[in-house]
Amino acid sequence: MKMGLEKSLIVVKPDGVSRGLAGAIISRFEQRGLRIVGMKMVRAEKDFAERHYDESIEQRHGKKVREMLLRYLMEGPVIAFVIEGVSAGSIARKICGETYPDKAAPGTIRGDYAHTSREFAITNDRDVKNLVHSSGTAEEAEREIKLWFNENELHSYQTAHERHMY
Repeated sequence: MKMGLEKSLIVVKPDGVSRGLAGAIISRFEQRGLRIVGMKMVRAEKDFAERHYDESIEQRHGKKVREMLLRYLMEGPVIAFVIEGVSAGSIARKICGETYPDKAAPGTIRGDYAHTSREFAITNDRDVKNLVHSSGTAEEAEREIKLWFNENELHSYQTAHERHMY
């Protein structure tokens, strides 16, 4: 990987897939000039979901939150993809918007396509449907990419955007 380039994992969650928003979500990253270097549709089984949302989630947010996240990830197929680019992780988080859709700014994925609040989810014992997962840190991205993709599933190429940028 070239100096300064980062990789990050993005997952279009089951609600994004079932609502037919996968293409719109994926295009947000491409439009920013981030390169998609791997992509697949999968159905997360329990053991896999537990490795993605590991015990650190429970330590930070509690057992109930982790159980809800696991259930949410397993409720239908997801589309996982790896992006690469300069500051890919922080750009991806900006594209996705705040975790809770009611707090996400217009122009972000969650701000444009979702509206559920944390309070509504807690009051009604529901998952926060926020359409997309994005790795939170470079370390998290590295761990998650290794979980979701084999090295031979990631590809290197130059985009037209890169030819203009570099």
